[in-house]
Amino acid sequence: MYQIGWFSTGRGKGSRDLLTVARESIRQGKLKATIPFVFCSREPGDAPGSDQFIELVKSYEIPLVCFSSRRFDRQKKHESPEEWRLLYDREVMKRLEGFHHELCILAGYMLIVGSEMCRKYKMVNLHPAAPGGPRGTWQEVIWQLIEEKARSTGAMMHLVTPELDQGPPVAYCTFSIRGDPFDRHWREFEGLSVEQIKSRHGEDNSLFKLIRQHGVVREHPLVISTINAFSQGHVRIEGEIVVDRGGKPIAGYDLTEEIDRLVK
Repeated sequence: MYQIGWFSTGRGKGSRDLLTVARESIRQGKLKATIPFVFCSREPGDAPGSDQFIELVKSYEIPLVCFSSRRFDRQKKHESPEEWRLLYDREVMKRLEGFHHELCILAGYMLIVGSEMCRKYKMVNLHPAAPGGPRGTWQEVIWQLIEEKARSTGAMMHLVTPELDQGPPVAYCTFSIRGDPFDRHWREFEGLSVEQIKSRHGEDNSLFKLIRQHGVVREHPLVISTINAFSQGHVRIEGEIVVDRGGKPIAGYDLTEEIDRLVK
């Protein structure tokens, strides 16, 4: 069975849902893999959201390793960001010694991973945009899409590097945000700047919510399909390069057709 290390900060419902989808896919036989551990960068008492995540992991009886970046931050507040990241990652790796894993999935992990950990582990991160798309949190991505009047977006799993959201795509899917049912929502905000939309409607505006809805429904199957692609040998990581079954470098494994079938 393919072995996956799972990394998360566990801030909110999205992080919990991703773990639940993976666990249920394993239980139902849709994913031929195991999760030997979950690592959480928060500890009990750090925040209500991560407390719920920690309790969820415990309920699934998956080995849980917690190490609070918040508390470590207070202890190492005089270090530079680069030094802090190196020291924190080293402590994380010490705590994960003894766990075997072939691939690490970052799902709602809110820390930048340093170079040492990137070299030691094969790590992929879920990002809520297509290759070449906006960087940042899912909220920042959607606002950028609206500002740019984008015609399409997507989601991807990319190789983790020390540069935020800049690792090469491993697998991805795309979808249109034009046509039905999007066009009437775009029309609602014609002539308004992003700042005006934010001030008048915030994230509760219909276009923002619709883009998020269509993204989330694809993120879950993308994570599972990506893990399956690795476990079946369709894609693998060699150093900092993503290659196909034949060892040929690729600019990501396009799973759009598969994901579209799964979400319909």
